[in-house]
Amino acid sequence: MIDHVSIPVSNIKLSASFYERVLAPLGYLRIADRESMVGFGKKFPEFWLNARPDMVPVPAGTGCHICLRTRSKEAVSAFYKAALTHGGRGDGEPGERQGEMTSYYGAFILDPDGNKIEAAAFPAAN
Repeated sequence: MIDHVSIPVSNIKLSASFYERVLAPLGYLRIADRESMVGFGKKFPEFWLNARPDMVPVPAGTGCHICLRTRSKEAVSAFYKAALTHGGRGDGEPGERQGEMTSYYGAFILDPDGNKIEAAAFPAAN
């Protein structure tokens, strides 16, 4: 099981503000602040931003892909809308998708540095 993930960002203040708005619909709160790191999570920091002031934006089609699970299609859509409203770019509009094991509802965004983040809502297990 994965405990947490970290992504590099060129401007920690800008990215923290961006992710505060984008992750809120998924239930993530800003719960850890350090000079060069900010952590978001539900009970503990699960998603970290690490300041890398000298980094250049990640070229399109490269870098990592992180998927954050949420409970509803509405949360996925709100995540996507918040990203577009606050300086992110769309990389896959909210909609039904076919995963490896099941279909799901998801959306993909690129943050101001080009990091690819997905929000996904999976059907309830029978």
